[in-house]
Amino acid sequence: MQKRARGLWSGAIGLMAFLSVLAAQERVARAEVHRFKPTVGYSTFARREPVLRIRPGDIVETETLWGEWYERPGGKWPGEVGPFYIEGAMPGDTLVVKILRLRPNRDIAISTHNPTFGLLAADRWTPMLTDPIPARRFIWTLDRERLTATLELPGSQRRRIEVPLAPMLGRVAVAPPGEESFDGLWPGPFGGNMDAPEVREGTTVYLPVFHEGALFYFGDGHALQGDGEICGSGLETTMEVTFQFDLLKGKKIAWPRLEDAEYIMVAGSMRPLVDAVRIACVELIRWLVEDYGFEKWEALQIVSQLAVLRVANVVDPHYTVVAKFPKRYLPR
Repeated sequence: MQKRARGLWSGAIGLMAFLSVLAAQERVARAEVHRFKPTVGYSTFARREPVLRIRPGDIVETETLWGEWYERPGGKWPGEVGPFYIEGAMPGDTLVVKILRLRPNRDIAISTHNPTFGLLAADRWTPMLTDPIPARRFIWTLDRERLTATLELPGSQRRRIEVPLAPMLGRVAVAPPGEESFDGLWPGPFGGNMDAPEVREGTTVYLPVFHEGALFYFGDGHALQGDGEICGSGLETTMEVTFQFDLLKGKKIAWPRLEDAEYIMVAGSMRPLVDAVRIACVELIRWLVEDYGFEKWEALQIVSQLAVLRVANVVDPHYTVVAKFPKRYLPR
């Protein structure tokens, strides 16, 4: 009986996957390519009038915004691009965002140290007796053909360092629930400033929909960022990005999900850090149970042995952790 039940479950999953592929092929066949050059950025994630309307299956070729912040100390952040309105998206659906292409489009990237911002800096919540970190700006040179970044180190024994790039988007989001408005620094169930290096070319991002049209935002291109974004900024630069959008109708998720060739992933954001870990792991287990047929406590066991945890940021108003499960252990 147990084998028969598993066979029925496997058959149901296979049928749903087949129907999903057919629907996706139909959307791709009628997909439209939009070339959108943004001129205005917003400092908050909120419900507002869209700058672009698209249909599921459509592709958008666009870019992040350049502004004063990149040009001088104390300059204003240029804001996030959006919102994009996706036809047919309704509360309770899941927005699917495929990052088809993501490349730096400038030859420099900026990273800063701030006396009151960053994991190792004192702030009004965690005062310290040590001297504050001095404010500094570091200008990295990007080689967009070789995909490397170089920084001069005049005060160090090693005078220069060159590292490979790993382009990512720090911010992908939908408008938060109700009339909520979050500053661009915040991550949460709506996505936002997660600063997760997994949000890169080849990744599919799944976001819960809270409003008609979903109202998608993006920005904060990093040519490279280490785990935690320790100093408070990655190699900040502008990006050319190509998205493809889709919908999972009637599919409700609680927190952002991600998928690439190797992993399914969940991003949880909260303080303290341990609560971000808990959110990400709980939602990863729920995903395995709901979509892949695992029994709940067996899912806990295999996640305990196989999960990979990425500390994405420990500097924002909420910290973000990405819990990853290897796809090779999912049922076929």
